[in-house]
Amino acid sequence: MDINAALVGQTIIVLAVIFAIVGFYLGKRKTETPLLVSILALFSALMPPIGLIFLMVLALKKDLPSAN
Repeated sequence: MDINAALVGQTIIVLAVIFAIVGFYLGKRKTETPLLVSILALFSALMPPIGLIFLMVLALKKDLPSAN
């Protein structure tokens, strides 16, 4: 079975975009720096298990208190 390098690269790029979007939305709710969280999620997608762990830790973090 051959592994197509182009397919692997395209998959990583798609995962990076998805991780960055999810990281941004979670970062808005859970941190004060959503852009930094989004960038970290984007680069963590280069190694998908690390990216999934990053998003799981971010999802389990408590929300910021809402400003009333």
